[in-house]
Amino acid sequence: MPMNWIHRKLCSSDRWAATVEGTLLPWALSGVELGDEVLEIGPGFGATTTVLARDVPRLTAVEIDPASAESLRRTLADRATIVNGDATDLPFPDESFDAVVCFTMLHHVPSPSAQDTLFAQACRVLRPGGTFAGSDSRYSRAFRLLHLRDTMVVVDPDGLPERLRAAGLTDPQVTTGRGSFRFRASKPGTVRKS
Repeated sequence: MPMNWIHRKLCSSDRWAATVEGTLLPWALSGVELGDEVLEIGPGFGATTTVLARDVPRLTAVEIDPASAESLRRTLADRATIVNGDATDLPFPDESFDAVVCFTMLHHVPSPSAQDTLFAQACRVLRPGGTFAGSDSRYSRAFRLLHLRDTMVVVDPDGLPERLRAAGLTDPQVTTGRGSFRFRASKPGTVRKS
């Protein structure tokens, strides 16, 4: 979804990449078993994708922006499959992945109903027992300023568990941190090996 110039510079910076690797992903994925086949939704400039590609056996990333998807293909083609597509209409068969993850991108989905569709799509492509996990930012004035002329539909962490259940997921857990939250939920059923 659209991002202003300052936001684009920040998200493509070395400083953000270091924060992702050293702080964001370790916190967001603490205690989460990803399995062998992982789908990342909305990688943007690829700071999270670069780290995940080192840590999981098979990574697929779906990115809605064609230019970002092409850039990721050029830099990560040997380590991940990059697909230009829409997370509200994932181009994958049912039960394709052990885990689906997304980081700091839900607020760029243009409406709560589109976010709910994304949650349902994540559930659809998960294998039974698979995990949907990730993180996003909470509202603040500084966050709002960063998103001037951007799409910004902040997810309320207090209402997220019910929304994840409505999408077909079970055992939702949401933890808030300084300025952000992490979440995880499971697809009902017994974990199957991929």
